Amino acid sequence: MSSPISAQVPRSAQSSSAANGQLPSLTPLRGIAALWVVIYHYTTQCFPDLDVTAHTAFIHKGYLAVDMFFMLSGFVMTHVYCRAFNESVTKHYGSFLMARVARIYPLHLLILILFVVTAVASRWHGATPLEALRHVPLHGPESVSAFFANIFMLQGLNAGALSWNYPSWSISVEFMAYLLFPFALPLIWHASARMKIAIAAVLFGALALLAYITGDSFDQWDGPITLLRCLPEFALGTLLYCAFRAAPEDSLLSRDTFVFGVLATIIVCLHYGVSDFLMAGLFAAFVLAAVLNSGSFSRLANTPALIWLGDISFALYLIHSLVQFIVSELLWHFGIKDHAAVPVGISIACTILMIGVCLVASHLSYFGVEIPCRRYLRDVFAGGKRQPAWRASLRSWPRIVVPENDGSRKLATVTISRLIPPSHRR
Repeated sequence: MSSPISAQVPRSAQSSSAANGQLPSLTPLRGIAALWVVIYHYTTQCFPDLDVTAHTAFIHKGYLAVDMFFMLSGFVMTHVYCRAFNESVTKHYGSFLMARVARIYPLHLLILILFVVTAVASRWHGATPLEALRHVPLHGPESVSAFFANIFMLQGLNAGALSWNYPSWSISVEFMAYLLFPFALPLIWHASARMKIAIAAVLFGALALLAYITGDSFDQWDGPITLLRCLPEFALGTLLYCAFRAAPEDSLLSRDTFVFGVLATIIVCLHYGVSDFLMAGLFAAFVLAAVLNSGSFSRLANTPALIWLGDISFALYLIHSLVQFIVSELLWHFGIKDHAAVPVGISIACTILMIGVCLVASHLSYFGVEIPCRRYLRDVFAGGKRQPAWRASLRSWPRIVVPENDGSRKLATVTISRLIPPSHRR
């Protein structure tokens, strides 16, 4: 997941807005995809009595949101770094990786630590902290070895045995895509139109191989096979960005009829549980159509609520499993070992409450952890003057979207005096 990029721009101004770092609709798409994952995990894993697969496969297919994440990441990374890596890979490679670490590592590390604290607390039962730590196994999920694998972002290669925060497998394998991306970008960018079509065919061929090996199930999160899922989709994101830059104004792809048609097709296909391989192709078409559109779809997608959801999507994706873990530990503490035994009404109430907690915690984490830590680490990596984390946090808390007369939006930062520590007030 990348840094938030969203703005509502007219199609005629698309090239200039791309140059300014603005892309319409991608941040809201990421937010919707993250919420989809949350609902999928809560209704199929945490409270299985809420599983509605017998009536619709839409929720059960929530794992496919990760495939959209990979494509969106490839798209946005190409948008941000195409000029730099076309200039020189070796010159910008280190700063690129440090920027990625600054983006994803602080929150990943915080959630990992909170998982360990929660696990130790659940094993406390009157024992000393040291005795509680001794109950943490050396190997397997939620173990000492898994902790160090997560520290070095290696959990995605064997998530079944190295998990603490289980959704973090995807940021692990995506980081591996980051290692290759700077070298692949110039090759794809400078390829001819025919060569780009050939590359797309090879990438879809790789996804077809994944579908063949897995029986057309892209719900692959454990082991090296995850690379066969992530790498082609990330590279497809790069190709989609190339198509975005080459698309003529007022093309068929940019029209409301096309984007709404693709969206309707996706919804129907998800409802009936059609091929995961086909869904990957539809997601690619939808991402391209969404970012090209400047009509009704763009106005609906780029509402303040959906932009906010997209802003907090990375935190939401990582935090929701911690909330699920805490709830599971509480249910175990109260003697409920089989979640399917929880009455449906209570399951629904708990799920709504958990989603609410996730949204609040994600908002706080985005403004209180992600943004200040990212700025702080980038400043450290660049060798610049460092500032206190609380001051960096205030620069972005809270944000208000202010409409301009020309229909565009700008972001204003409001400083609330009571949030500033008394000793720092002027």
